[in-house]
Amino acid sequence: MNVVLTLLLIAAVIGTVVMLVRGIVAFMQSTKLDLENPDDDARVGEMQAKQNRMMMNRIKFQALAVVIVALLLIINQ
Repeated sequence: MNVVLTLLLIAAVIGTVVMLVRGIVAFMQSTKLDLENPDDDARVGEMQAKQNRMMMNRIKFQALAVVIVALLLIINQ
């Protein structure tokens, strides 16, 4: 059981890092679009929505990692 939870924890941590990087990239692209073409509101809005989705996914992966750590702590008491 510990091995399975540890593997799931590693997957959750990797997912957290991937979503964090994707959110930062979306933020940088959104900022770049704002600077290059301030009149393109539709594209900027789309990038901001993508940024919000990536950060929400990051929060979900982090919550999953916390739950797995709590389960590991309970099991190993």
